[in-house]
Amino acid sequence: MSESQTTYIRPTAQPRREASESRFIQACKRQKPDRTPIWLMRQAGRFMPEFRDIRSRVSFLELCKNSELACEVTVMAVDMLDVDAAIIFADILLPIDALGLGLEYVKGEGPLIHNPIRLATDVAALKPIDVGQSLGYVYKSIELTARALPKHIPLIGFAGAPFTLASYMIEAGGSKTFDKTKSFMYSEPEAWHLLMKKIVDISAQYLNFQVDAGADALQLFDSWVGCLSPTDYERFVLPHTKALIELVSGRVPVIHFGTGTATLLKLMAQAGGDVIGLDWRVNLAEAWLNLGFDKAVQGNLDPTVLLGTREELKLQVARIMKEAASRPGHIFNLGHGVLPMTSPDQVKFLVETVRNSEAAQ
Repeated sequence: MSESQTTYIRPTAQPRREASESRFIQACKRQKPDRTPIWLMRQAGRFMPEFRDIRSRVSFLELCKNSELACEVTVMAVDMLDVDAAIIFADILLPIDALGLGLEYVKGEGPLIHNPIRLATDVAALKPIDVGQSLGYVYKSIELTARALPKHIPLIGFAGAPFTLASYMIEAGGSKTFDKTKSFMYSEPEAWHLLMKKIVDISAQYLNFQVDAGADALQLFDSWVGCLSPTDYERFVLPHTKALIELVSGRVPVIHFGTGTATLLKLMAQAGGDVIGLDWRVNLAEAWLNLGFDKAVQGNLDPTVLLGTREELKLQVARIMKEAASRPGHIFNLGHGVLPMTSPDQVKFLVETVRNSEAAQ
């Protein structure tokens, strides 16, 4: 039996007290840490020479499924960048692989789904999966990483949000227009809601298992939901995302993140989450006011700023810190992931700049 097929047994590990009292967790709870915490989406990724060296020897899926390597790259990023939180190395599409839809990562093209959802009967045919068996390698990665990290560094587990996973399953890969997803949503509403419910059921088990394995916080990635109007979000997405967040809330903080969501933020807050992740297309102060200060926020530097000068980077950091106004509950992050062409030294400089910012004190 391969590692990816090994059934995961829920551990009885004790919570990591220092991690649960960290700057990052304090900010998630809208408490006032001694300074603004910072971590970065895709902080373990292709911009790191060490990561590229590992990837030259194994495929992306092999890296995800090799718990020891996944642990290594997760911890390596924390050690190299000196950030305030780790995020487990995995991918939002791993549950799609577990469902047997034929996930493949093609160089230069990204993920491809060989058996996409196109008909209502395809949704009906999706069978429940044993997440402990089919995704046990992710839980093992989290267990190993929680033990390997410094005690004060919390570990974030994550999953794709229902809309984004459903879109991948229907589009069979990336999309600019999401025409297949939207046409399915409009023409097969019953099948759409059934698909979203099945994704919620799997994702709730998946995320709760991650907490069992040692995750100190969870992030829900709704990377594609910004293609929807507020009306469609409220009708086709909000009930399902809300159901998922309710099923995983209360144990650890939950971050609810999306891109292109300027018109959806209030609805996302209704769907839930202790922290709302903001992309770079919004003013952080205005977005936070719109959300309400009963939510923490995360963000929101444009990742391409890291490709510019250090003077510009300092200006942009100062602007965001000013918008946050030292209010309890701000986690500094990018508005999306670190781009592959980014210099590691520039990323380190960003962390140092945030850490040394007068507004962060």
